[in-house]
Amino acid sequence: MMNYVVTTSNRPKYEQIVAAKKIAEEYKVKFIKRKSIGSYVAENDIDFYYILDKNNQLKIYDGKEMFFFHPSMSKVRQKNLKDGQRDHLIESINPAGDEKILDLTFGLGSEALLMAKFLTTGTVTGIEASIHIYRIVSYGLKNYPYQYEWLKEAASKIEIINMNMKQYLKEEADDSFDIVYCDPMFDIPILKSNSLNPIRKFASYDTVEDEDFENMRRISRDKIIIKSRVTDRLFKKINEYGFENINGSKRSGIMYGVMSVK
Repeated sequence: MMNYVVTTSNRPKYEQIVAAKKIAEEYKVKFIKRKSIGSYVAENDIDFYYILDKNNQLKIYDGKEMFFFHPSMSKVRQKNLKDGQRDHLIESINPAGDEKILDLTFGLGSEALLMAKFLTTGTVTGIEASIHIYRIVSYGLKNYPYQYEWLKEAASKIEIINMNMKQYLKEEADDSFDIVYCDPMFDIPILKSNSLNPIRKFASYDTVEDEDFENMRRISRDKIIIKSRVTDRLFKKINEYGFENINGSKRSGIMYGVMSVK
């Protein structure tokens, strides 16, 4: 159980203080004035604190790293696609635009934003087990000052649910989604991935077991896509489960296993 409080950035405006107090009330924790946060953390057993900044962005700071929502990787990957490069996830989905997609391991939401970019009437439902990642990313999706209209439109097609993926899979009805996508944390982290490093202490490290896979098949109408590194235990299971296509980069070792369930 982690201990935390809510504060603001330096020299907050009145509206910022009111909004931060409302967040603290919602989270059922204390609101601490910014000028007092240093002494409060030093005198109490506080693991981290939420910061509502002047741009209405919600962040987490643990004394070393700052965790906040940003769509940078989705922008990079979309730019790469526009420049004629391949994206193995989008190739694996082969979107028509009306798909109902389930993202079981939402994280920072970069891949969900990229998937939603290619949906016209379709939607993405994201499952995030960590309450703190869920709060930061769901708040960010709604309040981020998007510079690109496609990102704003993509965000509007996404719904996030704070729930463990295993429990969600058990409870969801048959044939609920066209595509089920799962991207668990890798067995051996890529520490040079700066965007992911701040969330590691909050992330869920559940992986895919046989029961989870069977439930993925049960709730999917079209295909299952699982992302893994070739060095992970999950990659061996992808081969055992009989995924007919494995797309990815040999250089990075990151692969997308694709199984049709029609």
